Amino acid sequence: MEKILSIIFISVVGTLLHFIYDFSKHNKIVGLFTAVNESTWEHIKIALTPAFLWSIYDFIVYKDNPNYFIAKFVSLIIIVLLIPIIFYTYKSIIKDNVLIIDIAIFYIAIIISRIFFYYILKMEDFGNVVNCIGFIFTILLFIFYITATIIPPRNFLFKDPLTNKYGFKGHLK
Repeated sequence: MEKILSIIFISVVGTLLHFIYDFSKHNKIVGLFTAVNESTWEHIKIALTPAFLWSIYDFIVYKDNPNYFIAKFVSLIIIVLLIPIIFYTYKSIIKDNVLIIDIAIFYIAIIISRIFFYYILKMEDFGNVVNCIGFIFTILLFIFYITATIIPPRNFLFKDPLTNKYGFKGHLK
């Protein structure tokens, strides 16, 4: 039940985060954790935000699992990788955006992310070095996640397709 609850939480909160920046009247602090434009990165971010929030629960429950931090990192990086890989693959085939497919990609990435998290927790102990690497990379991902809206890389993943701008400047007002 907990596995399904985590997927529901991340999915519902992530979906709501697509709209919160506008509801907050473009509050920059809120924008650090919500979608501020229609770039691929901002859609990754709205899946990462509730995944990071759910990490509090995961840590309380699984902190003694020797694979916790590597499982956490892998589950987060799956979101970061799957959303653009699936999105740009289908878009290269169809040559257009299909809203229902875009939405499905978001949920598929979350589901696969959580499956991998629980799977890695059950694996044989990877050892302290691998778990430490997972911890470090999770922290680095969080730092990048926070700064990428403020100082977005000039890369197609971060470019709003509607405004051709990046980060906060990419928002349609």
